Amino acid sequence: MRVQLLVTAGAGALLLTVSSVAGGAPTADGEPTPSSSHPATASSAAAGSEPAPGVTVGPAVPVARLTGAGSINETAASYQVHGTDLGIIWDNGAGEVLMAFGDTYGEGWGGNGAGPREADWRCNVLARSSDTDLADGMTFDTMVQDRPGHAKQLLDCKQVNNDEETVIPTAGVTVHGRSYIHYMSVNHWGPPGQWFTNHSGIAYSDDNGETWTKDPDAVWTNTPEWSNKFQLAAFARHGGHVYMFGTPNGRFGDAHLARVPASRVLDKEAYRYWDGSGWSRDEAAAAPVATGPVGELSVQYNGYAGRWLMTYLDESRAAIVLRDAPRPTGPWSEEQVIVSGTEYPALYGGFMHPWSSGPDLYFAMTQWAPYNVTLMRSTIS
Repeated sequence: MRVQLLVTAGAGALLLTVSSVAGGAPTADGEPTPSSSHPATASSAAAGSEPAPGVTVGPAVPVARLTGAGSINETAASYQVHGTDLGIIWDNGAGEVLMAFGDTYGEGWGGNGAGPREADWRCNVLARSSDTDLADGMTFDTMVQDRPGHAKQLLDCKQVNNDEETVIPTAGVTVHGRSYIHYMSVNHWGPPGQWFTNHSGIAYSDDNGETWTKDPDAVWTNTPEWSNKFQLAAFARHGGHVYMFGTPNGRFGDAHLARVPASRVLDKEAYRYWDGSGWSRDEAAAAPVATGPVGELSVQYNGYAGRWLMTYLDESRAAIVLRDAPRPTGPWSEEQVIVSGTEYPALYGGFMHPWSSGPDLYFAMTQWAPYNVTLMRSTIS
């Protein structure tokens, strides 16, 4: 992503998002098996009303750099990925995870942060991994390429400021062999932690991420006030539905929730929005399930903890935080800091790996400098 940052303890670059649901190991068709059902019940996200956490999380430590020169995947030499960010991870249901990245640069990259524009800029790229031993990092099997040794751009983008500056993945999920990416079309960048989107949408792939099609109907158009509630997203698959957690553009909004039958992800008319007490057809009725400021989201069910977990950058705290809940609708707990910008300046991301197991919670984190992605590990109890 390409956003101006405060180079202090915690401004970041941008993004979404979220990964798909986890249970602790690769699962058939990428769907986790929660230990109990979670019926939709009323919940409150009013500021100050959050319950105490249901899990305890320890401070995160770095495991391995995943991208860039000198990383365990040597993406600069192997794929012309010198600098990139985000790393949204989901299970493809076929013994692999897919990992989507944001604005990516090759030869001529400036060395810290995004840019310059002429440095082989691609708005988004994708890696695949079948690595199940995350204790020493996450090795890529390959990246999707347009020619040998060059990671290709997945989703078209104009690269025109105040029109469509970039197109960034914010979430991913696979259902019955078809993969879906939720993306946002960025009109322009604003002050640190703020950006403004034209719309968000869903693209799909039937060849394990090699080619993607933006569905013309699965689109959430932003409002003239830049306030649509589902411009960034996190996908989580559970109980026959795909849940979509959403936030407005930028990092300062609340999180909202929608769901859709897993067989109808591209049918916008099939989405229902949580209004605080039930599921409504009215998108405008969507009520907060987690109060902001909520940055790019990742949400998954954790079988070890028996809880739903949510991670994101809290821009006001300059920290990646974790919240937990008994069900997707909440109530979501108070925040717990898992990584602080005082230790890792200009951090962002926090996209959980769906194959985290036992007490270990693995996630992808970016720092604006050096503008690359690191696998981190925390512990939960």
